[in-house]
Amino acid sequence: MSSPHRLRGAVIGAGPAGFYAADQLLGQGFEVDLYDVLPTPFGLVRAGVAPDHPKIKSVTRVYEKTAAKPGFRFFGGVELGSDVQREDLLERYHAVIYAVGTAADNKLGIPGEDRPGSHAATEFVAWYNGHPDFADREFDLTATRAVVIGNGNVAIDVARMLVLDPDEVKPTDTADHAVSALAGAQVEHVIMLGRRGPAQAAFTNPELRELGELARADVIVNPDEVELDEHSAAWLESEGEPTNRRNVEILREYAQRPPGSKSHRIELRFLRSPVEVLGEDDTGCVSALRVMRNRIEPDESGRLRAVPTGEEEVIECGLVLRSIGYRGNPLPGVPFDERRGLIRNEGGRVTDEEGAHLAGEYAVGWIKRGPSGVIGTNKKDAADTVSKIAEDVEAGKLNEPQSPDPEECHQWLSERVPGLVTWEGWQAIDTHEQGLGEPQGRPRVKLVRVPEMIAVAERRG
Repeated sequence: MSSPHRLRGAVIGAGPAGFYAADQLLGQGFEVDLYDVLPTPFGLVRAGVAPDHPKIKSVTRVYEKTAAKPGFRFFGGVELGSDVQREDLLERYHAVIYAVGTAADNKLGIPGEDRPGSHAATEFVAWYNGHPDFADREFDLTATRAVVIGNGNVAIDVARMLVLDPDEVKPTDTADHAVSALAGAQVEHVIMLGRRGPAQAAFTNPELRELGELARADVIVNPDEVELDEHSAAWLESEGEPTNRRNVEILREYAQRPPGSKSHRIELRFLRSPVEVLGEDDTGCVSALRVMRNRIEPDESGRLRAVPTGEEEVIECGLVLRSIGYRGNPLPGVPFDERRGLIRNEGGRVTDEEGAHLAGEYAVGWIKRGPSGVIGTNKKDAADTVSKIAEDVEAGKLNEPQSPDPEECHQWLSERVPGLVTWEGWQAIDTHEQGLGEPQGRPRVKLVRVPEMIAVAERRG
């Protein structure tokens, strides 16, 4: 049992931001309970990173070291707002950090967006990664052409997954239901659309370069697509990041490649905004996408923006996946900025509508700053938030819980959540999944049903 004077923190969300925050809090002398709505930890590292990128997933080894430190506990299968309330946490912890990410996708806001065959890329990613909430989703992959809307790494991931050779998918931890569905997919041509030009694309260089190395898919870029307008050229020269410059170089190299002979292809087109998802009739499945051509112009502040030219084109397709940004979902009782889709906060301190700090409540990761950066970006972000907590410790501005005893907290949780999964329970799930994958030469076969996960966790030891 902890000292009665030991500070206790709760971190809500066991993704990268949550683990980095937990580690920083442990370093400040806190005991830390890390919560997640799923029985499994690691957030988007498990349910978002593309299955054919195992090196990125190896960051979980860092999080496992955090979990092994004294004072750390994991409680999986706990939903804030359902199983427990914000007030329950404030009764038991000196600091509560919200690290729940931005799970909702932005909508296009165009006619036909909700037709069958038009989906958020987040749903597709969660489906092939075996997220329990999306395991039963169905995607019609019989179309020969798909359009992916967006110019970020998630857009590249879903485009690549659609054209991977089945032999490239089999040795990964792609969910079993998706392995078979992707193997039978008839998509041969994926068109990626960017609202702005190649200079403004948000790809990272390794992701963009990887498109040119696919086993059965050529990457297609029309030379006209990488001709920069004067504004973009000047911006790239004076303000563009090295990543932006290298992206343009990679795209120009793709444009110079001779025609390939592979069975599949990914084509990148820029300066196009979707204006309508077309179908056979008012409620019919996707048959095409109507898009508007854009040009780049500076606004009054000098910032470059995409402006419609009035020129339209229609792209025939049977599948549309949008990847145009993400926003958070509000948590019951936690101040939320609806416009930005984030928890209201100042430097990580949660604030009310008047800007006053709420004692003991903090935010970290995407729900704090928005969906930007890579996994490692969350480490500095967590350090920044925890530095505010350290300041509040010194200033005596933390929350003062009425029932901070850790053993009482565990007992209370066990009564509230019959299927509560501890770190030992997760280790049992982890071992079970790896055991299923070993005979197939795969890193694991994921369990995609929560009751099955809980049953395995309860058999531990």
